[in-house]
Amino acid sequence: MNEQATVSKDTAKPVPTMPDAQTVTEVQHWNDRLFSFRVTRPRSLRFRSGEFVMIGLPGEDGKPIMRAYSIASPAWDEELEFYSIKVQDGPLTSRLQHIQPGDQIILRPKPVGTLVLDALLPGKRIWFFATGTGIAPFASLIRDPDTYERYDQVILTHTTRTASGLAYGKDLVAKTLDDPLVGEEAQAKLRYFPTTTREDSPEMGRITDKLKSGEIFETLGVPPISVEADRAMVCGSMGLNMDMKAILEGFGLTEGSNSEPAEYVVEKAFVG
Repeated sequence: MNEQATVSKDTAKPVPTMPDAQTVTEVQHWNDRLFSFRVTRPRSLRFRSGEFVMIGLPGEDGKPIMRAYSIASPAWDEELEFYSIKVQDGPLTSRLQHIQPGDQIILRPKPVGTLVLDALLPGKRIWFFATGTGIAPFASLIRDPDTYERYDQVILTHTTRTASGLAYGKDLVAKTLDDPLVGEEAQAKLRYFPTTTREDSPEMGRITDKLKSGEIFETLGVPPISVEADRAMVCGSMGLNMDMKAILEGFGLTEGSNSEPAEYVVEKAFVG
């Protein structure tokens, strides 16, 4: 069951200012393990959709506890959105999950990351492979007009253990299709393929298995991945990343980077 709760900036309360502080404007809890939140954006911050920054809170000893979080909002957004797990004994998320509008977080405005369009060579179709909160950078990219200018087809896959874990992605896709900036392009080009591994849903199973068997191509009605047409981005657990590297290279794709663009890229730092 999806237990959504949204707190808006209307209830914001003043708090003491911290260095590199940004104010929380909205918090949404998707279930007992996942939440998203929006914060003010530093005026000087410029980033490419798909990049991540370091965010955190002051520790008990006064030293900040920082973690890498992909920016889930597109580069044009006036605020910054993040999507996070809740780890009850985690140094950061055990406290971060309790933030409210008006609270402040620390944000180091130095965006980096490999999940950017510039790290890929031109192609016809782009695949975004995400598990869990790894959907965050793709939440940014599917709302970026540049993605639709570069590709004829955009395929977002999202795998979670439970059905409620898909709620953020489903809401994201629905809003993207209705977005005044990219909605028309998204309706024509965006395909969404959600799967679960532990709870019943229309599509059950690991994305890696569906790629190996070819089931996903049959379901979506697209040809198998090829060097000529397809580009891919991967964001998930270390295990998924390694499995996906082997699968994509089995299709003939080569891993790229900001300095040497190629056919696929993998994010090596994200929370979740």
